[in-house]
Amino acid sequence: MIIAVDGPTASGKGTVAAGLAKHFGLKRLDTGALYRAVGLAVLDAGGDPGDEAAAVAAARALDLAAIDEARIRSSVVGLAASKVAAMSAVRAVLRDTQRAFAADPVGAVMDGRDIGTVICPNAEVKLYVTAALPVRTQRRLNELHARGETISFKELQAQIAERDRRDMERTDSPLRQAQDAHELDTSELSIAAAIEAAVRIVDRRNADMS
Repeated sequence: MIIAVDGPTASGKGTVAAGLAKHFGLKRLDTGALYRAVGLAVLDAGGDPGDEAAAVAAARALDLAAIDEARIRSSVVGLAASKVAAMSAVRAVLRDTQRAFAADPVGAVMDGRDIGTVICPNAEVKLYVTAALPVRTQRRLNELHARGETISFKELQAQIAERDRRDMERTDSPLRQAQDAHELDTSELSIAAAIEAAVRIVDRRNADMS
């Protein structure tokens, strides 16, 4: 069983995906982390995330096991990720990595921005997780402040809005809800409630297919 979970920044898709993976005993891939890792690699090398050649080289050298979760979650890396993610050549490299992960016969939960539309269009279950922009901004602000980053709500909201625009308007694999995806708005849901709602969606889908 492949469960595709898409949605914009800080919508809760990662949390929902992790909860689904635990509940159903499936492995999980946060595909956004791949683009963040590529952006970070370019920055670490002293390069410009807007340099396609540098970004493609970083994507080809990416080691999933070596991704530093702590370092890739900064706001600076997030902006770098949105730049490299807009490059078709980078997406082509990472697309192969993602599809290889999804090919495991056991199945997987994969979250990102184009899982249900491009990476796994035939996924058994598709969710599109969303939330209001102010809610998403506050969630990400709490994460960044907890890690010691200093940024204002206004500045961060502008960054997230720009990330949304770039993700939705890029020509290659733009962020959009798959026609057969179930929308899950987490704006007013706790983590537990969001995961429970997602589990119910998957259970209903499984029941319909049995």
